[in-house]
Amino acid sequence: MSFTKTTEQASNYNHLETMSVNELLTNINSEDKTIPSTIEKAIPSIEKLIIAIVDRMKKGGRLFYIGAGTSGRLGILDASECPPTFGVSHNLVIGLIAGGDTAIRKAVEFAEDSTTQSWKDLKKFDINDKDFVIGIAASGTTPYVISGLQKCNENNILTGCITCNQGSPLSKTAKHPIEVVVGPEFVTGSSRMKAGTAQKLILNMISTSVMIQLGKIKDNKMVDMQLSNNKLADRGTKILMEELNISEEIANTLLQKYKNVRTALKNYTNGNQ
Repeated sequence: MSFTKTTEQASNYNHLETMSVNELLTNINSEDKTIPSTIEKAIPSIEKLIIAIVDRMKKGGRLFYIGAGTSGRLGILDASECPPTFGVSHNLVIGLIAGGDTAIRKAVEFAEDSTTQSWKDLKKFDINDKDFVIGIAASGTTPYVISGLQKCNENNILTGCITCNQGSPLSKTAKHPIEVVVGPEFVTGSSRMKAGTAQKLILNMISTSVMIQLGKIKDNKMVDMQLSNNKLADRGTKILMEELNISEEIANTLLQKYKNVRTALKNYTNGNQ
């Protein structure tokens, strides 16, 4: 059964090569402005997906992203930022891309067309029915992603997807589909633009909401972040100063002793300085 690929429809703008730089920027910006309101319509679907993910992860499950090209890279980006931001293991949120790590930087020809490789990639991580897998594909037709979700469904692994076409094969495969139809791209078919931006925004919503639900944020602060550079160490010091109403010197001493903001907060509150 065919469906309309709005991601492949002709741009609303013609003769881009004749536009001035200002015209190009203004028109791209005009297109980008439509994305948040489109995502807003999908919030009920995103909510259901997040609730399902949290339920699995509270039972010891992990979250996987699988994708190809831009979509795969965005999944890897989101997964890679969870450990430093929320202090979780690198094995809790995992991003996989068609073509393997090489494809993060360079396109791997025809990798996305494989109907067997994604399941092989997932099995390397001992994927099981506690886990949750989100397939990311702007078109909703990427074989690597669809076949991976199909195998997950067969093995009682919950699935979701993020796509920018309505009624796609991917949406029909995922148990928790998210469809955000952003319309034709400024450059016809260049789904790294509006579609990619929409996917990035939704991934932000998913990982951030999941981690908050798992208790990785206190108030509005990243108390479990990894203190891996001076900027983050300075942020940790300021959190302790604000939360405990203490001097910078004492906050620094606590941070150096406990190496973690949450642990420092807990010990100071309990009288252990």
